[in-house]
Amino acid sequence: MSAAPAPRSGAFSRRSLLRALGGTAGLGALAACGVPAAYVEPGERGAADDSARDRSLTWANWPLYIDTDDDDPTSRPSLAEFQRRTGISVDYVEEINDNDEFFGKISPALMNHQATGRDLIVVSDWMCARFVRLGWVQTMDRARQPHVTTYLDPLLRSPAFDPGRACTVPWQSGITGIAYDRRRLGRDIRQVSDLWAKDLRGRVTLLSGLDEAFALLMQGNGVDVTRWTADDFHRVCDQVESRVKDGHIRRFTGNDYTKDLVAGDVLACQAYSGDVIQLQADNPDIRFVVPEEGAELWSESLMIPNRAAHKANAERLIDYYYEPEVAAQLAAWVNYVCPVPAARDVLARSKDPDTAALAEDPLIFPDDTMRARLAIARDIRPGERVEFARRWNAIAGL
Repeated sequence: MSAAPAPRSGAFSRRSLLRALGGTAGLGALAACGVPAAYVEPGERGAADDSARDRSLTWANWPLYIDTDDDDPTSRPSLAEFQRRTGISVDYVEEINDNDEFFGKISPALMNHQATGRDLIVVSDWMCARFVRLGWVQTMDRARQPHVTTYLDPLLRSPAFDPGRACTVPWQSGITGIAYDRRRLGRDIRQVSDLWAKDLRGRVTLLSGLDEAFALLMQGNGVDVTRWTADDFHRVCDQVESRVKDGHIRRFTGNDYTKDLVAGDVLACQAYSGDVIQLQADNPDIRFVVPEEGAELWSESLMIPNRAAHKANAERLIDYYYEPEVAAQLAAWVNYVCPVPAARDVLARSKDPDTAALAEDPLIFPDDTMRARLAIARDIRPGERVEFARRWNAIAGL
């Protein structure tokens, strides 16, 4: 087995560059055009597979979401090794900057039963749910993916929107929890309710995006977020609305919460685990907690869109990234929750002490106590979204 590389240093989190949105723009744009979101029947999703004849594929991903060479940012070592090993050339396009924006870009082709020009895409699980419901992605052939079958984290195997992960495979995962400055606050945060302590008035931020924010707040109310209800949602909204009015919540943020936390303008906030790893490199007083009531485990997942011309090649690439050695190489660079727990042993064997230390980081490989508190929230259903987004966005000022 090959040794894992040293972890990156000084790099920005991919997620820290992005806005967190409410998740309504894509469907709203379709409705504005007077065109219904068209469901595609299973038998109409595939196309002739050119993989054997044309050893190539096109992969759309987010910026800063794959390992790069420290001396040459245009070089992606893990991807180069896949191409060398398989002879499959990969057109890797960093074109996804927002889930809704990308949905709007490729939805006209998909709803009209046309190819998108992409064989593989990566979007957040709540957006994956939309694609799956619309029948816009293909079922994968697990016979071509033995590593996925063997090594995919059991916590991620069966989300409500895609039981058994038939159409989606996590690329990277993460946790929405609470970040805080231990030195400035002077104590630890252990529960969601700790955010509402009197001395935090005006020093707390929440995420602005509906899909990003609601689950953790429901968990603070003791709700099982795998089966939450409309009443659970409106209860959270009532609570948040009250705390906005009394000035307890400073503001709602995208990923710019990191600036507020570093500057000391806020002392505690909703946060993503991957961001906090980067912040801790400069300030070890910044902590991340999975509250005692629980936290949301999310993923951004790989999917093969309808009419993809190189399905078998895409399935082979997905499986390659589930080899523990390759997953470890990726985890050492991106620093998100690794969907391949077996990669932990690969990192632990590294002769580089910084790389070996990543194996013990619970924000990359959650320990048993943390794992017991994590849950994948059921997604917001189409019939709920307009009502829920309207109420949440009014509270968040969107």
